[in-house]
Amino acid sequence: MADAPPAGPTGPRFSPGHESEGKPAALIAWCLFILSLPSATLLALVGLIVAYAGRGGSDGLSRAHIDAQIALFWSVFWWTILLWIGIGAWLVSVFMEPAMGLVLAPVALLLGLGLLLLTVWFTIRSLIGLFQLVGDKAP
Repeated sequence: MADAPPAGPTGPRFSPGHESEGKPAALIAWCLFILSLPSATLLALVGLIVAYAGRGGSDGLSRAHIDAQIALFWSVFWWTILLWIGIGAWLVSVFMEPAMGLVLAPVALLLGLGLLLLTVWFTIRSLIGLFQLVGDKAP
């Protein structure tokens, strides 16, 4: 007589699981986003990787938080790139024409302030997201 195949699934599961399956990944990603401030944003990149990795097995509220984390990271990333390009353009103007660099110094100061505010906003938004996830609320 032939042996019966095992009762459980033998291969990987590709369908989303229960709503709470992605919650640990979302919690970890929010915490890493918050800790990115003292880590010079390296932990934000790790948080993005965790969010992408947890995205496949999440559903419902967890998926909404993970999607919000990914969107937050990329929006802050592109704004940071744009602000650094502005600061780089100012630095080039300082070396090419020092008088023009002096005239544009307030613009560079505003760009630097924009970077600071963007970092503060990222951290506060991550804290709010963490509190909402712990309270089982949408991001």
